[in-house]
Amino acid sequence: MLTWLQSRRVRYLAGVCAMFWLLMVALRVIFLMGFSEVGDTVQTSVSDLAKVLYIGIKFDLRLALLLTLPLIVLAYIPWINLSKVPLLRQLALGYLLLAVSGLLVFYVFDFGHYAYLGVRINSTAIRFLEDFAISKNMVWESYPVIWITLAVITTIALFMLCYSMLVQRTLAQPPKPIPLPARIGAGVVLFFAVVLGLLGRWPGNIENPVPLRWSDAFFSGSTAISSVGLNPVLYFFVSFEYAEKPYEIEQVKQYYATISRYLEVDEPDANRLRTMRQRSPSSHSVSNNGRKPNVVFVMLESLGASRLGIFNNPLQPSPHLDEIARNGWFMPNFYVPVSGTARTVFASLTGLPDVTRVNTASRNTLITDQLMMVNEFKGYNKHYIIGGNLGWANMSAVIKHNIPDIKIFEEGAFSSPNVDVWGISDLDLFKESDKVLRQLPDDEPFFAIIQTAGNHRPFTVPENNDSFEVDNSHSAEALSKAGFRSAAQYNAVRLLDYNIGRFMEMARESGYFDNTIFVFYGDHNNRITETPHMKPFYEALDLDGLHVPHMIYAPKLLQPRVIEDAVSLVDVFPTIAGLVGIPYRNNTMGRDINDPAPEGDRAVYTQTSHKTAPVIGAITKDYMLRIEYNSDDIKLHDLNSNTPAVDVSDQFPEKTEQLTKIAKGIYETTRYLLHHNNERSLAK
Repeated sequence: MLTWLQSRRVRYLAGVCAMFWLLMVALRVIFLMGFSEVGDTVQTSVSDLAKVLYIGIKFDLRLALLLTLPLIVLAYIPWINLSKVPLLRQLALGYLLLAVSGLLVFYVFDFGHYAYLGVRINSTAIRFLEDFAISKNMVWESYPVIWITLAVITTIALFMLCYSMLVQRTLAQPPKPIPLPARIGAGVVLFFAVVLGLLGRWPGNIENPVPLRWSDAFFSGSTAISSVGLNPVLYFFVSFEYAEKPYEIEQVKQYYATISRYLEVDEPDANRLRTMRQRSPSSHSVSNNGRKPNVVFVMLESLGASRLGIFNNPLQPSPHLDEIARNGWFMPNFYVPVSGTARTVFASLTGLPDVTRVNTASRNTLITDQLMMVNEFKGYNKHYIIGGNLGWANMSAVIKHNIPDIKIFEEGAFSSPNVDVWGISDLDLFKESDKVLRQLPDDEPFFAIIQTAGNHRPFTVPENNDSFEVDNSHSAEALSKAGFRSAAQYNAVRLLDYNIGRFMEMARESGYFDNTIFVFYGDHNNRITETPHMKPFYEALDLDGLHVPHMIYAPKLLQPRVIEDAVSLVDVFPTIAGLVGIPYRNNTMGRDINDPAPEGDRAVYTQTSHKTAPVIGAITKDYMLRIEYNSDDIKLHDLNSNTPAVDVSDQFPEKTEQLTKIAKGIYETTRYLLHHNNERSLAK
């Protein structure tokens, strides 16, 4: 046995590092078995699973070493160190208690973040702290907080017990004489062990060693598999490296010619970067005996296209929305630009995709001032109705600041009681909305936005739900094959659909139904299992979060119509402005879907994958182009293929070039407009 292994300090430090490492390996196993889709809805080979776990364990070792570094310093201070000074051991004890407590709490949040959003925790999670009250209540109502807390406390106690035993067997023992060469050898071995552990791989090039990076876990092409290989603490802090500049003016100018054509700008000016368009009342407008139609937007929380029967969901959970789709304008190829409720609300109001990479645009105080097309609806009574608190995600500032004549109804303004963290139930929200709308004067049109929230954790089914009945008749296997992770999730969709049906009944009874254009759209999809009823591209190209239902419904004003072209959320306001026949200014990235697209096959913007390193793209009804952020990795995919993940850019070079310019142009122009979409900028 080597003499240096008898060193109390070496055995102590190795023991502490091993304790941290084994704890994180155990937490990795818990993540794999309890939270990851791998082995459940996502299948992988044994070799890929072994590889990703091996990478993950090396990340765990890196963090274990980083957590041990302060103790290494305390152990090797000359003359005053852990082996000689009891006070330093108490200091080390306090540090270990804080470190293991923080580590476990961080992992708990990571597990919850993944269960909620399907991605490991990253810098974008900071936004939940800004809405701490709502986030806290949602966690309390959605998860067994008490049991989780007890488990964390028990684990901390066991860890500290093991640490105390380690100290008794190492630092507390009488020192053994070790020759100077052995002590030097111990220092050298310890140094290189730490360096190699932090590096994560044997350096192929000593002069320029390449450390193990988080991107090494992304070798499989599957986000679920890659997530198994990430260490959440390291990944969280690495994600801050993607701090973004507001925009790149040279990039905006480079693509201005493409975007000015795409938007059909009235007076293109590459120096002023004009995007404004002035539109006259459209020839395809509708009216009811000369009366301007009312407009009601209904945001369908967490409702993806795969949830609806009209998209062939085998459980048929949405009879009312399916009927609306069949009897209204139905857009089967409708996409939100970026997934997420805050991003969808912002994009729907401003007409600008929320392409911010670290935080949502609504939370950025520098870009609160935005032009909004709702202000073009002159003479309309404007209302925003939400069952919870509009202060969420800074939305109240965005809306109140930019829509001065809007009336806001939120929690505290209703007679209905709150049922969970999101405020009143959706059914009560529609009843309260109907109460507001039916009291408005008949000689003035109204514009209302109703933001639902019930189809969201904790999936509350209120006691007072009229005649709605919970359906628990389907097996877990049947639910999974229809895309649902639980019966609660399935019934939440059913309840949302039921509430839409009840709202339509209320509108008819209250007398405003015939002269109202109802606009329904999902904000994103919530977690799915498998979707064999959808086309293969749906999951293969990471579009399940962006592909949502969209219907424009006004049976007395519009004939049923299916619009196969690709349509974006940012197109909704210009389209509705055209239907009601108003003149309007448009400085958004959206266009009236009734106007021909200058690019021919209509293309809209998409942004998928991690927000800190997004995959930007453009999609038509037949093709999707994807570009890895900040790289030249460009791929074109055939949406009608049985193997949509295959890159076909070489077969269609002109289409690839066209969509590349559109995707990059919209991305760069939007980043610029986020800071220049206001009256002050337009006046320059």
